Amino acid sequence: MSTQRISDKVAVQLRALVDEQQLQPGDRLPSERALAVQLGVSRTALREAIAQLGSLGFLIARVGGGTYVAEPAARARQMLDEPLAPYLPLFQGDPEYRFDVLEIRHALEGATAWHAALRATDEDRTRIAQAFQTMLDAHGKNDPAGEAQADAAFHLSIAEASHNLVLLQVMRGLFELLQTNISQSREKLYTSATTFSPLSSQHREMMDAVLAGDPERARAAAHTHLEFVHTTLRTLDDNEARRARASRLPSSHG
Repeated sequence: MSTQRISDKVAVQLRALVDEQQLQPGDRLPSERALAVQLGVSRTALREAIAQLGSLGFLIARVGGGTYVAEPAARARQMLDEPLAPYLPLFQGDPEYRFDVLEIRHALEGATAWHAALRATDEDRTRIAQAFQTMLDAHGKNDPAGEAQADAAFHLSIAEASHNLVLLQVMRGLFELLQTNISQSREKLYTSATTFSPLSSQHREMMDAVLAGDPERARAAAHTHLEFVHTTLRTLDDNEARRARASRLPSSHG
C-alpha cells in the first residue's frame, strides 16, 4: 500500500513536471535516473508512476528508448482500445455479436457520413474515392482479410472526413472490432453475386453523397447499407439453421 501511495504521488509530480516544462506531445522526458533524483523518489516508485500514466495514455515508455509525452490521438485511442480488448475474442468467437457491432455502426456511421458530407475537403474526397476503388480492386482475389481491411478503410475514410475528433477517435478505437465484424460478414455476404452487387452500389451511393456534399443523402445511404447488411446476415443465418435442422430429420427411405 505504501509503495502504491508513493507511486500515485509521483504520477501527480510527473504530470506537474510536464506542465511546468511545457513539454509537448512527442517530447522526451529526462532519463529515469535524472527524474528519480529530481523528484527525490526511488526508481521503483518512478517506474510504477510511469506505468500508471502509460496505462492512462498520458505517457509512452519505450524499452531502451526513454519516456515520451503521448500524442492526444494516441491517448484517446488507448482509452478506447483498452476497454474493448478483453471483448475481442468474444466477438471473434461468437458470430451473434456481429449484430451488436452493426447496431453501434448504425448509430455512428450515419453521423460520420452526415458530417463528412458537410466538411469534406478536396483531399478528403480524393482519399474516399481512392479507398472505394481499393475496395473494389480487392474483391475476387481470394483474400478475405485484405478485402475486409479495404472495406473498413473505406468506412474509416468517411469518418476522417467528418473532422469531428470524437467521432473519428471512436471509429478508430473500434477499428479492430469493425474489421472483425466485416471479416465475419464477408464470407457470407461477398461470396454471392446477388449480395456483392447491391453492397457495391450502397458503398458507391455513400461515396457519391459525401462527394456531392449532401448530408441527408449521405446519412440515409449509410443507414440503408447497414440495414441491408443486418437483414441479409439474419436471412443467411436463418437459412443455414433451417438446413441444419433439415439434415437431422430421419430419412424417408430409412
